[in-house]
Amino acid sequence: MDGFEIRSRLLVKDVMSSPVITVNEDASAQEVAKLMRDNEIGCVIVSSRDGKPVGIITEKDLVTRVIAENLKPSEITAKEIMSAPLITIDAEKTISEAAREMNRYNVRRLAVMYKSQLVGIVTSKDIISVTPELIEIIQEKAKISTGEESEEKLSLAGYCDYCGVWSDNLRETDGAYICEDCYLERRSEE
Repeated sequence: MDGFEIRSRLLVKDVMSSPVITVNEDASAQEVAKLMRDNEIGCVIVSSRDGKPVGIITEKDLVTRVIAENLKPSEITAKEIMSAPLITIDAEKTISEAAREMNRYNVRRLAVMYKSQLVGIVTSKDIISVTPELIEIIQEKAKISTGEESEEKLSLAGYCDYCGVWSDNLRETDGAYICEDCYLERRSEE
């Protein structure tokens, strides 16, 4: 098993937010904004009169479709400002598949469905929050499979965390990225 198989086991249902805050399509933009404020969320799912999820309203939708157009929030309905159709993903799909769908549709949120029911929302932030751990797992798996046990030799370009000078060959030492000169200086002090 390689490191990429590990990633494929992390499913959308493992990182999604649930329960989902929904609003009826006839609700006003003002009601939507208050709901988002009161629940400290960046979006709501819009449901049709029969309860079926049909769209999403994000903070961006409120800004671009209500405020920027100088419309009165109490007079505009959710149906008029929602983004539709609602882009969904199955809860059993991998986070890699979710990331691909977000990229494909140029969105940051997907409604999560399970057996035709809305069960959550997965955001790009949800996926990014688990990415560092996945990278570490893959790196450790690669070390084990290659028999590498020595200190990682990582070559990066950037500013040295100690002296602030640009280097094309930074090394990670004790959690800091340092240039060759600072690295040699530290080694001589030891």
